[in-house]
Order: sequence, then C-alpha cells, then structure tokens
Amino acid sequence: MPDRKRRLVVLDPPPGTAARSLAHRTDDDDHFRDECGVFGVFGHPEAANMTYLGLHALQHRGQESAGIVTSDGDHLYAHRAMGLVTDVFTEPQLAKLPGRVAIGHVRYSTAGGSHIKNAQPIAVDYARGSLAVCHNGNLTNAEELRAELEARGSIFQSDTDTEVFVHLVAASKEIAVEDRIADALTRVKGAYSLLFLMEDAMIAVRDPMGIRPLCLGLLPSAKDAHVIASEPCAFDLIGAEHVRDVEPGEMIVIDASGMRSVRPLPRAPQRSCIFEYVYFARPDSKLGGMSVYDVRKKLGRSLALQHPVEADVVIPVPDSGVPAAIGFAHELGIPFEMGLMRSHYVGRTFIEPQQSIRHFGVRLKLSPVAPVLRGKRVVVVDDSIVRGTTSRKIVKMVRDAGASEVHLRISSPPTQWPCYYGIDTPTRRELIAASHSIDEIARYVTADSLGYLSIEGMLAAVGAEDRFCHACFSGQYAIPFTPTNRRQMRLVGV
Repeated sequence: MPDRKRRLVVLDPPPGTAARSLAHRTDDDDHFRDECGVFGVFGHPEAANMTYLGLHALQHRGQESAGIVTSDGDHLYAHRAMGLVTDVFTEPQLAKLPGRVAIGHVRYSTAGGSHIKNAQPIAVDYARGSLAVCHNGNLTNAEELRAELEARGSIFQSDTDTEVFVHLVAASKEIAVEDRIADALTRVKGAYSLLFLMEDAMIAVRDPMGIRPLCLGLLPSAKDAHVIASEPCAFDLIGAEHVRDVEPGEMIVIDASGMRSVRPLPRAPQRSCIFEYVYFARPDSKLGGMSVYDVRKKLGRSLALQHPVEADVVIPVPDSGVPAAIGFAHELGIPFEMGLMRSHYVGRTFIEPQQSIRHFGVRLKLSPVAPVLRGKRVVVVDDSIVRGTTSRKIVKMVRDAGASEVHLRISSPPTQWPCYYGIDTPTRRELIAASHSIDEIARYVTADSLGYLSIEGMLAAVGAEDRFCHACFSGQYAIPFTPTNRRQMRLVGV
C-alpha cells in the first residue's frame, strides 16, 4: 500500500499577503503582458537560494506572485505569496526551505485571476506521495478537462490551467510518476513549459510545438547540479552553464541516478512564440540558438529599410525598444539618443493626485530629455502597439518637449489577434490594429508618420518562417480552436 502520510509542508505567507492581489494593467501600460517564468535546480546544497536568484532574473516574466517548493528527500516545503521575488522571500524565509532540490515560479495571470490561490508552484499530497508543479503557458482544452474532472469528483482549489495537470497525474492508472505525467500529457492541448517536483526527482517538460521557451543548464561549482529555466539569463546570475534548449516535446527526468531524456509525445511542427524575440525575453537571453538582442537589432534594421524617414535623431521607448532603435539608427545613419528616460522605481500601482496632471501615468514611467528633442525631427521606435493609448501619450510628450516632427516606427507587425498560449492580451475588439488602418492609427496617436515592420521582414530577422507562431500578427493559430472553450472565444472577441 502506498504511504499516505502527509509529506507536504506549507509555510505561512508573510502577514497581509494572503488576501492581497495586485492591480491589473492600466491604460499607461499598453503592452502585451509577460506570461510566467519557471526555474528549477537539482543537486545543490542551497537549492532555495539558487531558485530565489533564478526567479529574480526572470522577474520580467511575471510580477504578481512568486513561489518556491523544495524537497529534502522526504518532504516538500512550499512558500508562495503575492508580490515581487524580493518581497516574497526574505533570508529567514528561505532558511525554512531545506533540501537540495527546488522549483520556483513568477506569475502574471493569463488564466485565473490575480490572487494567492492561483500563485505557483501548486503543491499537493496525493495517494503516491507529494507533488508540486509550475507552468508557463495556457492549455486550450483546460475548461473541457476541468469539467470532466469535476464530474468525476475532483475538487479544484484554484482557477489556473496548471491545476488540471495535478488532477490528471493523480487520476492516472500508471505506476511510475514519470509515466503518470506522460499519461497526463496525452490529454492536454496547448502551450506548456512545466516543472514537476517530487520528493526524489525533478521533471521538466516542453510542449510538442515548443511554443513557450525552456532551457537546460549545469552548475559546475556544485558538482554539475542541473538547472532548468524559462530563459538562460537566469543561468548567468548563478554562474551556471547554458547547455541547450529543452527540445519541443521532450521530457527531462533528473534524479539521484542522473539526467535522462525521453519523448512521451509524438513530434509536431515547431511553433515557438516569435513575440519572445520582439518583446518578452530579456535581451541578454539566447533562445533557439539566437541572441535576443541581435534579433531585435535586425528587426530595427529591417524596419529602417521598409520605412525610412528623414530625421535628426532616433530615440527608443525604453527599455524594450532600445535594440531595435539602435538597428534603425545604424541602418539610416541617423544619430541614436536616449530621448526618453525610464524610472526604474515605479511599482505596478500608484496613487494619482486629485489635481489632474497631463499624461500622469506615462510621465511617472518616462521623462523626456528636452535638449535631445527640442527643434528636432524625431523618430520614436517601439516594439509594438496594442491599444494605442500609451503611444498617443508618448508622441504628445515628445512633441510637448519641443520636437518639430514625431515619426513613430514599430519593430513588429500590427497586433491584430489575441494570444491564448500563455500571454495576456486584450480581446480583439480592444486591439487598435484589428479595426483601424495604419493611417487611422497614425492620426489617433498624433504622429507625423507611422510605420510597422511587415511579417515578412520580422520573419527574415529570425531566419526561419516555418518554426514560429505569429498568430498575434497573422491570425494563423498553431493550435485550432476548441468550440466549447469559452475563454478562447472570449479572447478572439466572438
């Protein structure tokens, strides 16, 4: 008979965090929202501390909640809370997470609301032991599976897609945990980069299309401890070596006997998310063998060739627009300057004064450098336009600072379709490019001219058009819609 003894230890969150949820996007934060970030380490004496550092490096992928689960070989220890990594984990808190194995997660809600109950990793006791899981992505058949599982008696504690994996693993009739996970994977559809933690093993899985990124590394300083992360920038901080990407459809099992790779799922056409290169990933990361920074510079150069303009200065919208602006400026031989300064001390919420200040939200985050802009023909380079609200305020801010002309250039195509593979996007009705021409958008943002990079130019920058998902630009979804999935129908504005 399996040991039914409780082996999961859940640590109390800091006072005041249990019911706290953070505000969602404001009109002054008009970007697609980062999905989530996962990190895991096996075989390190300071596993919790290494995971804390790894999550800190992945903070750009999610700022609503953070969590770490560790194993000492007998028990799992879990701590999750709302807030940034540095707020959630103090040194005394990390000291309460023992063991040489850990997984961690930073989250921005794409499925499930912003609440402590949806923070990850999810950790449970079940008939065959303890299990924790964290997930980057979205399942396209999650609602169908949830309804089926609930009809069979499953009780869900959260609103996230991730909990579906837990119930599928627990319900599997396979014996070995990796076989139970493989069995669960045959039931799900969608995008997922997953980390599972048991008392004595860690398992990483990437979906067959490789939509969301996942990377494998080694820590030579800890006798080749294995590390897994959404992006290799997390390896740099802890001194780990980036070995390779986890392949689409691959399952990596790491336990006391070492690491082994299995393929529980049939191969599928690769469709990695191209928006990782446009905006999401940190520019110092390397995904799919390509430097994100170099790709963004190429996007800027292609944009300059497609939409040249006579101007005196090129400025980026920091920070994500910087590499593309450098490429744009180099291609046309126009001086590059930092005409907008970004505040690095702005949280996700703020108190606006009762007396109205023009463009308050944008000015809180960005400040114009008037000497760079005054009397100049200015090209403003950004990575994308979603609703257009922020672009409009930035253009007006630059003009108010004395620019004689303001030309807006976007280093990606018009975003006309929502994503349902792990990125929080508005409905199609809210995407300005879905219902307005480029000329109409230019008039709305009050730019003297507006130019978007074409899909062909974007794909040329990454060098392969047949292995990327670009549905948010083209509407060509890698995974077909399931008619009964209400969330998908809502996302596309049906």
